[in-house]
Amino acid sequence: MKKLITITLFLFTLLNSFNSLAVAKPKVLIVLTSHTKLGDTDQRTGFWLPELTHPYYELINAGFAVDIASPQGGMAPVDQMSFLEKDDFNQRFLNDAVLMAKVMRSIPLSSIRSKDYQGIIFSGGSGAMWDFPNNKDVNRISKEIYESGGVVSAICHGTAALSDIKLSNGKYLIEGKRFSAFTSEEEKMIKQLDIIPFLLEDKLTQRGGKHIYGKAWAVNVIVDGRLVTGQNPASARKATQMLIKIINK
Repeated sequence: MKKLITITLFLFTLLNSFNSLAVAKPKVLIVLTSHTKLGDTDQRTGFWLPELTHPYYELINAGFAVDIASPQGGMAPVDQMSFLEKDDFNQRFLNDAVLMAKVMRSIPLSSIRSKDYQGIIFSGGSGAMWDFPNNKDVNRISKEIYESGGVVSAICHGTAALSDIKLSNGKYLIEGKRFSAFTSEEEKMIKQLDIIPFLLEDKLTQRGGKHIYGKAWAVNVIVDGRLVTGQNPASARKATQMLIKIINK
């Protein structure tokens, strides 16, 4: 009997250890836009698919847990133009019932508890230019994650989220930091200069950031402490790798 009790206690302790490891699994929040209209035009927009899939699969492969959120919650709209981009992950997404369900039932930002995450990634797509700036939940969650030692990352148009995030000291998070963002040159190339509400490189520079320019459509990822920014879709994977590296330190 005594031996049985000892074995039972051992198994109970082992089970608790496994549960503790599961709880300790690092978790990152990916935020997608809820916005569907491209300015005053009749064109549709949304999030850029590779800026979700590349970060998501990098995180999953690294053993992270990932939640998907959006300002409004529910179905996050994918920019249909992103399916025209030659990308192996587009088909992987269409065959991934788990990720598709997360996009269809994205968590409303108002429901997010920042303490559950070690990092946050703001994915791009032109829709982000309208519903990421001056968003109280974007600002709240980012501030709390950053001030608790977590990583804030933004990719392409997702850097619009950085335009109004203020820390407890009253300063903008971007102030005094180096960053990359979708450039005016790239906006011109996709004919959006007269459509978007502001230019990212200008707005974030006005907030005190230092824009680090990269070649159009080439990988350009800037790491400044626990802020990681990527210029364009090509930068999504490397930006996520940098976030993972920082969290795993």
